Amino acid sequence: MNSRLDRLLATMARLRDPQHGCPWDREQNFATIAPYTIEEGYEVADAIARGDMAALKDELGDLLFQVVFHARMAEEQGLFSFEDVAAAIADKMERRHPHVFGDAQVDSVTAQGEAWEEHKAAERRHRAVESGAAESVLDGVALVLPALLRADKLQKRAARIGFDWPDARPVVDKLKEEIAELVTEIRKPADQQALKDEMGDVLFAATNLARKLDIDPEAALRHATAKFERRFRRVEALAAQRGSSGDLDALETLWQQVKLDERGQ
Repeated sequence: MNSRLDRLLATMARLRDPQHGCPWDREQNFATIAPYTIEEGYEVADAIARGDMAALKDELGDLLFQVVFHARMAEEQGLFSFEDVAAAIADKMERRHPHVFGDAQVDSVTAQGEAWEEHKAAERRHRAVESGAAESVLDGVALVLPALLRADKLQKRAARIGFDWPDARPVVDKLKEEIAELVTEIRKPADQQALKDEMGDVLFAATNLARKLDIDPEAALRHATAKFERRFRRVEALAAQRGSSGDLDALETLWQQVKLDERGQ
């Protein structure tokens, strides 16, 4: 196994070789590679969602290559190496699992989740002290996360210190309030910034409602998007079969038929 990993590390070093490496690979830096790293993470998730294990193997390799790429660039700058990355994550996992690698006792999955979050919070406090920055419960929520996911994480963090609705009902009222404000803004002379602000408030409130209902907003939107795509492709097929026009009324009629067909009505 080590020989295969050593081969991958050597491949990366050759690609970055100043004299004989690949011109494209030599020119990259952390910032230019970051989008590819994010993309590969999504492609791993896509392979899992499709249940394609052969693709998953390939995509995991692509994601591993991204780790090796970043580590190689860091090593060239004297910052850290791939071995340092591997050691750091092993240390972190052992530190965050004292019930496995130490003497701590965890009685349930819920208790383990709470202990995990406590360990992460302690690590954030330590980093804040080291940097001299003011500590916040919101520290560590990455800016580059998908917007719905980041909103959900921020809301969960705020909820830990009591900044939360007691249940879903007042969140529904808040969502209705935000929608009403958006409608009011739509009726005014066009102001794109104001519209964007109000639309953002609607999405943030909808995310909060999903959280209170214990629904992953990203997963819910992916499901809705997949449903729309499936139904619209069927609409296109029916329109082609019947030679229907592309006007809205005709398409809406086909859309309603597809919905009824899916429900077995």
